Amino acid sequence: MNWQSPLAPGLSWYQDSVADRPTYERLDGSISVDVAIIGGGFTGLQAAYNLVKRGVSVILIDGARFGDGASGRNGGQLGTGQRAWPDEMEEELGFDRAKALFDMAENAKRHLLDFAETHGIDMEYMPGQMNVSHRAGKASEYQRSAEVMATRFGYPHVAFMDRAETAERLGSSHYHHGVRDMGTGHIHPLKLLVGLARAAAEAGARICEMTPAQSIERIGAKVLIDTGRGTITADRVLIATNAYIGKLEKVTAAHVMPIRSFIAATEPLDRFPDILPGSEAVADSRFVVRYFRKSRDGRLLFGGREAYTADSPRDISTHIRRQIAEIYPTLNEIGITHSWGGSVGITLPRKPFARDVMPGVTSLAGYSGHGVMLSNYCGKIYADAVAGNSSELDLFKQLKVPPFPGGQTLRKPLLFLALTWYALRDRF
Repeated sequence: MNWQSPLAPGLSWYQDSVADRPTYERLDGSISVDVAIIGGGFTGLQAAYNLVKRGVSVILIDGARFGDGASGRNGGQLGTGQRAWPDEMEEELGFDRAKALFDMAENAKRHLLDFAETHGIDMEYMPGQMNVSHRAGKASEYQRSAEVMATRFGYPHVAFMDRAETAERLGSSHYHHGVRDMGTGHIHPLKLLVGLARAAAEAGARICEMTPAQSIERIGAKVLIDTGRGTITADRVLIATNAYIGKLEKVTAAHVMPIRSFIAATEPLDRFPDILPGSEAVADSRFVVRYFRKSRDGRLLFGGREAYTADSPRDISTHIRRQIAEIYPTLNEIGITHSWGGSVGITLPRKPFARDVMPGVTSLAGYSGHGVMLSNYCGKIYADAVAGNSSELDLFKQLKVPPFPGGQTLRKPLLFLALTWYALRDRF
């Protein structure tokens, strides 16, 4: 249970709280299939499950264990809509496209909850999410967003919170105002991942851990994947590696950048009943988002992103404890039982990256911190597209997602400078 992947610094509370995390075979030798999938997170496993249920032969490979990437180590918040507020999406894309993308996200939410119920996956779903502002003077923007979601987008589950209500529901006066969304919630992501892998395997998909893809190329009518221990030959390939694309495929690597995200779990907050008394999840308005929630057993799971290189801090818990104490001074000495990190895939406009990067090869990535429900659904709608219904996947393919500037050499230094600037703006 305590096996640790080099991709995943720190033992997560998720990993430590899952009693049954099965292992899967490593692929040795060569194989031919209809569809090959690279990446065993939510996107890849959902695609594998939905394809094999349609009678498509599938193999899925992952270079580590399922759940060692973002799908098994994230903040667990579902969210509503896309990464941007619906009114912002409408201003950029027009009402029809913004509404279609919002409705797609609601379809994603229902799909995830229904999938877990159908397959008996106890992913510890808890209702409620609050988005709160660390800046004063933004109340009218939050009020308008809540009104637009209700009146124009048909979503009545969001309500504005003034400063007093925000403080009461958080158990902290650190934030000025916010919105409370009772049409969404938060989950234990690794329990979902374990259940999803089991469902895919039981449906007949061949899923393989510890099998990295070393190269991918199109030769004639087929796509070939070299694993170092054999070759996978497929009619189609789905790349679902997200932040862990590395040098495997250059188009995805140019558009999806990994940043490091870190989370700490405290001891149960039995002595602090006023902190998140309704057990909603929280995300704040900083560019470097702070996101936190209570687990089912009452721990505070607190995350923040402040590392824009491949390196991880030596002491994750010290960094996170400082952020916790800014919001909850009474937790300055709270015991931290686990701290961990991983990579999140972001795009320049914070919209999902969906593109055919070569004939027969589709890449889905870049959920930009909004991926628990969207990544699951992208796997499902990829399978729909293979079956001939590409309408929802096309909504993502039509989004303008430019590459990061600077080319391969300067891309990461420029991102580091830009995100450091935004982090400084958050602080001052």
